Amino acid sequence: MMIVSVGEVVWDIFPEREVLGGAPVNVAYHLATQGLPVRVITRVGRDQLGEATLTRLEELGLPLNGVQRDERLPTGRVKVSFGLDGEPAYEIVAPAAWDNIEPAPALAAAGEKPFALVFGTLAQRDPRSRRAILALAAAARFCFYDVNLRPPFTPRELVVASLEQADLVKVNGAELSQLGVWLGLAAADATATDHATRQALAAALRERYRLAALVVTEGAEGAWVVSAAGVFVGAGTPARVVDTVGAGDAFFASLIADYSARNPDWTDSSAALPWPEILGRANRRGAYVASRAGATPPMPADL
Repeated sequence: MMIVSVGEVVWDIFPEREVLGGAPVNVAYHLATQGLPVRVITRVGRDQLGEATLTRLEELGLPLNGVQRDERLPTGRVKVSFGLDGEPAYEIVAPAAWDNIEPAPALAAAGEKPFALVFGTLAQRDPRSRRAILALAAAARFCFYDVNLRPPFTPRELVVASLEQADLVKVNGAELSQLGVWLGLAAADATATDHATRQALAAALRERYRLAALVVTEGAEGAWVVSAAGVFVGAGTPARVVDTVGAGDAFFASLIADYSARNPDWTDSSAALPWPEILGRANRRGAYVASRAGATPPMPADL
């Protein structure tokens, strides 16, 4: 089944280089490296970075038929810096062309055959693109949602609306705690070391939004999932971190690919899924990307 990845396309502006990024592009690239049919739906400006975007997408082997062109707004940019812990910080320039994704061309690019949708929260910051994403979610056979909070552009109401559209959700540990506070499912002092509380919170979220699965990433500590079959853990993969940009997207793409392969009819057959294997492979791909510069490095065939 075709997998459509919709949302922001941006140029990550590092101190020493400019790199095409944005979670939808990163996820689509990593899906394509695993042999899955993908389409990217986004919007760029008629500017130099817009032309560079089209060139780079072609180099990555991604189709261009879902890339809209904007006559007024510029191609997206994000200024990236790193803290002492190596974690990236983002200054997201607004407005940008990806704020103006139009619904009709987006639906046309998705095609008439059944498709699965991959989406996040950031690209919904503008009502125009939000309408396009919601239209795609309504038409999709299955929706993968990465919460991926980017304050102040990802407020509670956008996340709640997205959870209502989702079938499988990915969050990191901090985002899980934030969701618990926002939704009244956990106290503000719920901590990362309180595993029982966190698992209960994840189970409550899965039940409230009738999710097939809720996956929680914990960085070097690995990842875990709450599904209808219970809680499963995947150990982390050691890595010498160069930068973590795109590591979560590589993880998500691996998760989507393996979940899709084991669920060809997109029903919740999680009781039969080898979740530790799925999480382990996703952790390995995420760690590999973290050990390389950039979000879309060449990927070894044995990962």
